[in-house]
Amino acid sequence: MVGEAREAETDTGPLDGLTVLDASRVLVGPFCTMQLGDLGADVVKVERPDGGDQTRGWHPPTYGDSEESAYYMSVNRNKRSITLNLASEDGRDLFRELAEKADVVVENFRVGQMEQWGLGYEDLREDNPELIYCSLSGYGEWGPDRDRPAYDIIMQAEGGMMSITGAEDGPPVRVGVAIADIGAGMYAAQAILAALLERELGDGQGQKVDVSLLDGQVAWMTYMASNYFATGESPGRMGSKHPTISPYQAFPTADGYVVVAVASENIWPRFCEALDRPDLAADERFETNADRVENRDDLDPILEAELSAYETAEILDRFEDHDVPASDVKDMAEVFDNPQVDAREMHRTVSHPTAGEVEMAGSPMHFSRTPTSIRQYPPELGEQTEAILRELGYSAAAIERLREADAL
Repeated sequence: MVGEAREAETDTGPLDGLTVLDASRVLVGPFCTMQLGDLGADVVKVERPDGGDQTRGWHPPTYGDSEESAYYMSVNRNKRSITLNLASEDGRDLFRELAEKADVVVENFRVGQMEQWGLGYEDLREDNPELIYCSLSGYGEWGPDRDRPAYDIIMQAEGGMMSITGAEDGPPVRVGVAIADIGAGMYAAQAILAALLERELGDGQGQKVDVSLLDGQVAWMTYMASNYFATGESPGRMGSKHPTISPYQAFPTADGYVVVAVASENIWPRFCEALDRPDLAADERFETNADRVENRDDLDPILEAELSAYETAEILDRFEDHDVPASDVKDMAEVFDNPQVDAREMHRTVSHPTAGEVEMAGSPMHFSRTPTSIRQYPPELGEQTEAILRELGYSAAAIERLREADAL
């Protein structure tokens, strides 16, 4: 059963009372600010009047009669939308007013664009010294490539991810979701939270946060980078195999695939028992994990022959009986029909005025006192423009004048 978006157990999430001015679009910034919104922050999404965030039009698919793409819906809940024409002086003045009252600004324009508009960190901190200002870009704000345009697939290539993803003898493959955007968005949210904490524990001053997609991909190389540093040899593509654990990979079965993770020495004999192959556990070629990695060219064909004789459900039952970590490879329908996913509230719905019931992945952050919540459906373009401007003290007549001046 799909879990409906529920009311928070308390009136306050962990970030309740904080205001985030979100001048980002597409994925990396919106994914960052959605996390802050899930945590209770009031996220004000600033969009250009002529179409807004370009992902609104990245369809099909859409939900129901809505013209908003499923892509846009996936990362823009818990936000309010205001349209501002930042190419106009009136629009920039309104942005400055909003920033003066905000705790956080997030933007992912080309490096230097906000400064050209007079909306950079140094400009805004004059009126709001407590401001945390996060800039997201492909390559970061300094270095020889700072001005280059960047997209997720380019970052996966430049950061090393594609060099280690794919079949051993096949072409490089990008990870199936935009992992460079998502990774940088996670780092940005983490950095913003750290800056907010430092502001509270320190002297109350804000600071600039600079996060790049390339840096995030390089950081995510972790043990692959260390393997290179230790040996001087670049690791290559290994399909689903692990460079230092064996067997730890996908194997074909009679009707699909099974993924196994023999990640400790005490799992190996249980794995062999599940296959009715105690001889493998006694084979000195495979005695330790180091032996199995060194001799995987001998071991893999044996295991492939064994596992291909079983149907997936049958071998999974045998592995479960022997406490061997294993899974089939689930598609999206199976993921969101999983009772564990449902129990953890990772399959959620929210009512939308034109799209109807919108299903989405939930928040993976669980708190005992101040839970995350879905309080606001992904907004329509400019839906809260008037309400936000009224909060700033603008009258209906003043708002109409701003519309006539093409500021909204």
